[in-house]
Amino acid sequence: MSIRPIKRLIKAKPTLEGAGVHLRRAFGFGNTSDFDPFLLLDDFRNDRPEDYLAGFPWHPHRGIETITYVLSGTVDHGDSLGNQGVISTGDVQWMTAGSGIIHQEMPKGDESGRMHGFQLWANLPSSLKMTPPRYQEVQSADIPVVTDDDGTRVRVICGEVWGATGPVDGIAAEPQYIDVSVPPGRRKSLPVETTRHAFAYVFAGSGRFCNASDPLAVPTEGVGWADTSISEEAGNRSLVLFDRGDEVTVEAGADGIRFLLISGKPIEEPVAWYGPIVMNTQEELRDAFAEFNAGTFLKHGKRPD
Repeated sequence: MSIRPIKRLIKAKPTLEGAGVHLRRAFGFGNTSDFDPFLLLDDFRNDRPEDYLAGFPWHPHRGIETITYVLSGTVDHGDSLGNQGVISTGDVQWMTAGSGIIHQEMPKGDESGRMHGFQLWANLPSSLKMTPPRYQEVQSADIPVVTDDDGTRVRVICGEVWGATGPVDGIAAEPQYIDVSVPPGRRKSLPVETTRHAFAYVFAGSGRFCNASDPLAVPTEGVGWADTSISEEAGNRSLVLFDRGDEVTVEAGADGIRFLLISGKPIEEPVAWYGPIVMNTQEELRDAFAEFNAGTFLKHGKRPD
């Protein structure tokens, strides 16, 4: 087995999105080739309702999939296919925009006003850009949880880990999306298929993602071969981008560590991206916005009132 070296350690940056939601962006709206097939990861975490209640009113998507995972509070959802509902603590909404969808997501806090969740965007290959839209809502109770002998706990949202298979299926990039909790001081290895791009996003506790087996670490990007120091500790709101290998190894800090581990098969196609629409060429992008303005954007469903 080969441990994946760390390419970059990134701190999520504050940003405003939607109608004025305060969130942290781990990556997105730049050169995302290292994350292919993923485009963006947002961490929306707030204790102040005024920082998130404006939400994400009606807006279009085409050419991508959006994945919303709620940890605290609720998100009211509606879309042009007629889907409507509430995503609650532990639930997942996986929406394939395909040829086009218009939806809204309006967050509400829990009893103490706390709201916490993530939104990940996954690209679609050119062959599926104009596929019919699809909506999957997964309840928390339907997401398998596997606990290892050392207390490591994994929620399997998509993909397979330790014999458990996540409930989300039929996704183009065949992603693995898991929520991992490792107890204090424990060292844990998790399998990741070699051909995939992979990253971890830490949102509680801290730990060190190892570059190689002891005693020496494999030098990462920008590190000299004579440098044998272990990698920098990854704390809250840290994104760890991995290079190639077939497993990820982490040693949890004094308070343990909890992180998302996400991987997918690269699409390796041109990306033409503006706002909520992602196509392969600028011409396709212009056509999409022209259709939206002309009222012909939706190929399935109807425009919300």
